[in-house]
Amino acid sequence: MNNCGALAILSPESLGKFAPDTAQSLIGLSVNDPRVPTPSFLIEDEKLEKNLERARTRARELGVAFRPHLKTHKSIVIARRQMTSPEGPATVSTLSEARYFAANGVKDMIYAVGIAPQKLAEVARIRALGVDLKIILDSVEAAKAVSDFCREHGTEIPVLLEIDVDGHRSGLAPECDELLQAAKALQDGAGLAGVLTHAGDSYECKSIEAIIAAAEGERAGIVKAAGRLRAAGFEVPIVSVGSSPTLMHSKSESGVTEIRAGVCAFFDLFMTNLGVSKKEDIAGSVLATVIGRQTTKNQLILDSGFLALSRDRGTARQKRDYGYGLVCDAAGEPLDDGRIILAGTNQEHGILTLPGDSSLKLEDFPLGTRLRILPNHACPTAAPYKYMLLVRNGIIIDVLEHVRGWD
Repeated sequence: MNNCGALAILSPESLGKFAPDTAQSLIGLSVNDPRVPTPSFLIEDEKLEKNLERARTRARELGVAFRPHLKTHKSIVIARRQMTSPEGPATVSTLSEARYFAANGVKDMIYAVGIAPQKLAEVARIRALGVDLKIILDSVEAAKAVSDFCREHGTEIPVLLEIDVDGHRSGLAPECDELLQAAKALQDGAGLAGVLTHAGDSYECKSIEAIIAAAEGERAGIVKAAGRLRAAGFEVPIVSVGSSPTLMHSKSESGVTEIRAGVCAFFDLFMTNLGVSKKEDIAGSVLATVIGRQTTKNQLILDSGFLALSRDRGTARQKRDYGYGLVCDAAGEPLDDGRIILAGTNQEHGILTLPGDSSLKLEDFPLGTRLRILPNHACPTAAPYKYMLLVRNGIIIDVLEHVRGWD
C-alpha cells in the first residue's frame, strides 16, 4: 500500500533536478512558507533599488561614467537595473560572467582579473560575437603573450594596464619603468585601451577620513600612471578606478573617466563596519531553518553552514566581529537588539549560541522556525546559489537566475 499521501513519486531521472518552472512557482509565496527551500539567498527589492540608485548618483556627482562590477549578483535582471544602458558599461570577474552577460545583450565589458594565457581564445571568441570585451594585465610578459596571440590568430584585444596604487594586491606601480615597457610590448592587435586600479586598502580603513584619503590616493596614482603613458606618446582613453568605499566617499575624481564598484548593490556587514553602509541598507540575506537545539549549550542548530554563508570572516579584524553573520527574524529584523550572531558553522550546519543574558530562550525557536542571516561578505555568499529570491514585504516577487563558475 502506498503511504506517501500527496507526496509526488520521483523517477530516478528526475532526482537532482530542480526545473526553472518549479523555481518560478515560488513567486507569490511568503518566505515563511515551508515550500520555500532553505538555505536560500534573499534580496530585498526596495533596499536593492535604493542601493543601485545611490551608486549611480555618486558617479554622476563625481562626473564620471559608472561601470558596475556585476560579480556581486551575477544576474542579468539586476544588471539591467544597475547599468546606465542595457549594453553596459560593466565589469566582470570571470569569463563565465562575460559569456552570460554577452548572451544577454551586454556589449561593453572589462574582465577585471589579470589574464591567464589559456583564456585568450575564449576572450577572442566572445569578442567575435560583437562584444567589446577588454582585459587587464600587469607585466611585460603578459603583454607579449597577448601580442603573440593576436598576431598568431589575426585578431584584436584591447588591454588595460593594471595599476597598483596602494601595494594591496596586483598591478604596476605608477612610477615604475615596466609601465611604459608593458605598453610598448602591446603590438600586432593587442592595443592599449587605458589603465585600471582597485583601491583594495580602502577595505582596511578604520575611519571615513581614511577612506577619503584612500580614494584620493587611488585617483592620484592612476592619473599619474595615465600621465606618464600619455607623455610617452600613448593614448589612454580609459582611466578606471573603483571600490565601494571609495565610490561612496571620494571627494574628487579629476582625471578619471569611470568608476567601478560591486558590493554596493547589496552591501554587507563588512561594509557596515567600515561606515560605508548601515545594517538597514543590506539587501541580501540567507534564509535558514531551525533544525535542532543543544539545550545544555544554549544553542540552536540551523540548516545554513559555511557553504551557505561562505567562510569569509572579514569582520573578525574589524571593530565588531559578526561571526558568520548577524541573525535576524524572518522579516529581516536583527534579534535581541542585534546581539545574536551565528558563532560557528560546519559544512551544512549553522550554530547559534544565545547570550546568557538574552531575553530570548531556545523555546522561542521551535523546530522549523525561519531566520535570516545577514552576511559578512555578500559576493561569496550569493555566488553558489542556483537562483536568488527577490522579495518585497516578505513575499517572493521574482526568482532570479545568475551565472556560476569560471570557465
